[in-house]
Amino acid sequence: MNQTKEQKYIQLLPQIKSLIEKEENLIANLANITAAIKENMGYYWVGFYLVESPSVLVLGPFQGPVACTRINYGKGVCGTSWKEERTVIVPNVDEFPGHIACNSKSRSEIVVPLKRKTQIIGVLDIDHTELHTFDETDAFYLEKILNF
Repeated sequence: MNQTKEQKYIQLLPQIKSLIEKEENLIANLANITAAIKENMGYYWVGFYLVESPSVLVLGPFQGPVACTRINYGKGVCGTSWKEERTVIVPNVDEFPGHIACNSKSRSEIVVPLKRKTQIIGVLDIDHTELHTFDETDAFYLEKILNF
């Protein structure tokens, strides 16, 4: 059965909620979130970058090939999402000014801020090998996942 992106997310929501609702360890929860998203959605790379200092994100739990370890505040898609405190959708990474190419196979990207109360503690970064993969449907459901 060929499901729409939205149908896949709707099935994914209760799975992620059940994985994390009784677990208090942030790293364990982020690891399960990345695995569930990658497995269910088939994206190329799914991972978190966590705020290490006021100027640097450091690589956290992820699924996929090796990645950049550190990203500066305001740099690349992840640093921009962090600085602007909003989800950033990039249909073609080659057209994003200052894109950080951690892997040349990545063609499109979405980055969603991870907040605890009002403070951003990291970002969820998802890459795909095809152009124009991400849209407002992804933004809606990924933001919902990060608000569990």
